[in-house]
Amino acid sequence: MTSLLATRAARRRGIVFVVLLSITLLLMAFSSNPLVRDMQGGIGFAFRPIQGVLDGLAGGLASVGAAVAEVDRLRVDNASLREENDRLTNEAALNDEIRRENEQLTALLQLQNGFDHETVAAEIISRESSEFRRAITIGKGSDDGIEVGDSVIAAGGALAGRVESVGPNAASVVLLTDPSSTVIGQLVSTAGVGQVKGQLGGVLVMGEIDSAEQIDLGVEVVTAGIELGGGVRSRYPKGLLIGQVVDIRRDANSVVQTAYLQPAANLDRLEVVLVITDYEGGLPPLTEQPIDCTPDESPAESEDPGTLPEGEQPCIQPTPEPTATPAASPTVAP
Repeated sequence: MTSLLATRAARRRGIVFVVLLSITLLLMAFSSNPLVRDMQGGIGFAFRPIQGVLDGLAGGLASVGAAVAEVDRLRVDNASLREENDRLTNEAALNDEIRRENEQLTALLQLQNGFDHETVAAEIISRESSEFRRAITIGKGSDDGIEVGDSVIAAGGALAGRVESVGPNAASVVLLTDPSSTVIGQLVSTAGVGQVKGQLGGVLVMGEIDSAEQIDLGVEVVTAGIELGGGVRSRYPKGLLIGQVVDIRRDANSVVQTAYLQPAANLDRLEVVLVITDYEGGLPPLTEQPIDCTPDESPAESEDPGTLPEGEQPCIQPTPEPTATPAASPTVAP
């Protein structure tokens, strides 16, 4: 049975092959006929414009497809380039910030190494800027040796302010531009002095300057650092740069004049400062303040509880009262 089926299948394949071969031979013979060739040529000539249009359309569609693919590829490449550009921009900004911080720290380190006073570097952790007050908070406190009254300076040795309150790990600093800030300033050009007071607008006012002093624009003003007897001295060390004169107001009928200063430090952009820890300004402690003592006062009467023993307590000697010189007797001419 199987062999019979195989024989029939082989016979069918043979018949199909013979039929196809016969059709092929007939078509070859038919196509070789001149009349058929002329007809094919005519039909081809008639449909040639349509074929050109179809070829152009197919080419256009292929071009559109290629353009769409190219646009999509460019869009992907553009997104990748944008991400890379953003990354490089962020890295450049970060590098600029790191370089700027390094420059600030280097400047402060150089200042610290060449400074005559002991200092502590501190980073600013917060700012207080309102219509009534200008202050900052630094991230160092009493644990680092900072005390109330310590002077605070910025890069270049410019005075920034003074420690107002202190905690173990932080301290509040009143800036020069705070209305409560007052510094005795000295003109570098003439050594004339005046009171430098803060203003919320940022410009400092130096008043009470003798009208005889010659003040020029651009003159620098430093802390006067005045020292008096009995341990009394200015709150700020001598020679700290306060600012430069940017304007002057004179009154011909006044014995004093006023100068306006631009602070030497950009107090609104401070990030790191130095705190001077070994300078004590103002009045000495109560136990070291001078007292009045007279020669006829006994030690028991002059000693108060809590004061230094006799011989160690400074005294202010009273100014001797002037004595009248007897007038010479008039000489009568003989």
